[in-house]
Amino acid sequence: MRTKKRNTLLVMTILATATGLAGFAAAQDLHPSRRPSPMGMARITVGDTYMRVIYSRPYKRDRDNIFGTKESEALVPFGEVWRTGANEASELSVTTDVMVGDKKLAAGTYSLFTVPGPETWTVHINSALGLSGTGVFADGKFTPVDIPATDVVVVSAKSTTLEEEVDQLTFVWKEAEGGADMCLQWITTEVCVPFRVAN
Repeated sequence: MRTKKRNTLLVMTILATATGLAGFAAAQDLHPSRRPSPMGMARITVGDTYMRVIYSRPYKRDRDNIFGTKESEALVPFGEVWRTGANEASELSVTTDVMVGDKKLAAGTYSLFTVPGPETWTVHINSALGLSGTGVFADGKFTPVDIPATDVVVVSAKSTTLEEEVDQLTFVWKEAEGGADMCLQWITTEVCVPFRVAN
């Protein structure tokens, strides 16, 4: 009799554990590696300076109109602030002071936003962190934030055309004298911003 009760208790414990683990596994399915736009990282070390971008990487999929006018229903419209990736806002870290174009950026971690244009993009390096794209989710509601109000550095960068299409949003660092260029590449668009080690 005791053995039967023990066996019943064991079976119930196993079932409860299995159910709990299944729920836990489902809750963990938001892991970045299982997102439609998985997380990526681009990094480089120049002397004593380490520079890194962490971002989510959307694919082109069947979308033919990525960057363009709002009227053309582009995925990323010209003239509007873009999180520069998918999911959370992209983040930029530098371990020493650097020059971004002709502007000084102190060592630290920042969010990275862009405003695309047909020929020139505006790049916003911003002090607001932990954003869901260009705002904050609270109580099931999305509230946009005033990105310019917390900008630290804003620079312009020319948009150029790539010869080969890049299917998934990609950041690369290209070594350059005194630093590196941070380059965004997606579809046939490339935008590079010079980062140089500050003296």
